[in-house]
Amino acid sequence: MTTNISMFNLAEKSALVTGGGAGIGRACATALAMAGADVLIADINEDLGEKTAASIRQLGVKSLFVKCDVSSEKQIKAMVVAAAEGFGKLDIAVNNAGIGVVSEEDEKFPKSEWDKLMAVNLGGLWLCNKYQAQQMIKQTPSQGKIINIASIAGLVSLPISNGAYDASKSAVIHLTKQLALQWGRFNINVNSISPSYILTPQMAYTSLEFRKRVRETTPLGHMQRPEDLYGPILYLASQASDYMTGQNMVIDGGHTLGPWIEPAKAREVPPRVSIEQELAGMKKDLDVLGIAYDEDGVVLS
Repeated sequence: MTTNISMFNLAEKSALVTGGGAGIGRACATALAMAGADVLIADINEDLGEKTAASIRQLGVKSLFVKCDVSSEKQIKAMVVAAAEGFGKLDIAVNNAGIGVVSEEDEKFPKSEWDKLMAVNLGGLWLCNKYQAQQMIKQTPSQGKIINIASIAGLVSLPISNGAYDASKSAVIHLTKQLALQWGRFNINVNSISPSYILTPQMAYTSLEFRKRVRETTPLGHMQRPEDLYGPILYLASQASDYMTGQNMVIDGGHTLGPWIEPAKAREVPPRVSIEQELAGMKKDLDVLGIAYDEDGVVLS
């Protein structure tokens, strides 16, 4: 095993990222490409996915786009085949595609929305893992890294979430453990990441007061940006994590450490990231999506 910084080098590795067009998915794809991996971008939004694949190619690696709805088993199979045929193999898979909260009130939440959310966040993720593992198993040598994107909503109940979303993310965390238990015999590592309130386009619909409260209850003092996942993704995708499997990495700036009754202790120094820096990535995604917003990154009604 390499024992220096080159263990994080992903040159000659191939990866796929679901939901890779924007937000967390784009950040994951960017991190992998910066480390040298070729990356297939899978997304339901064709325009967004093609633009992200083009930006990835500017980093000097190969990148393909495949339109994929992860609630469709047929499309998932085609996505994995496209990665294997396009790059010759599949070494790394990041399963990020998911849908968020429609309603905060479970007593009013329609079963049709529950079914839709579970079909994507859990059923689709399981199918992705299944066909990714099949590809990795039949390769020589048999090995691979699968990374599932969960959420702190799978660990604690959040005030702007609901039972469907929280249950789906809890299930992702435990599914990851079970698959890691099964597929270790093929040298396939399966781990998950649980981010906090991360500034994706969906978060542009939250109020300034809500964001202020998140900062106050996060010890590191700023809201999470997609690029805050660069390090964790690179670690889990690389040789550095070869002896880690079935684990859930909580990347939340310390948000889940306290009960949120009171803000974290008053800051002695400024956070590493300013509010302007927080918003940069989200505003870029909103621009690509054609969504109007104000100077604070709040969507205009």
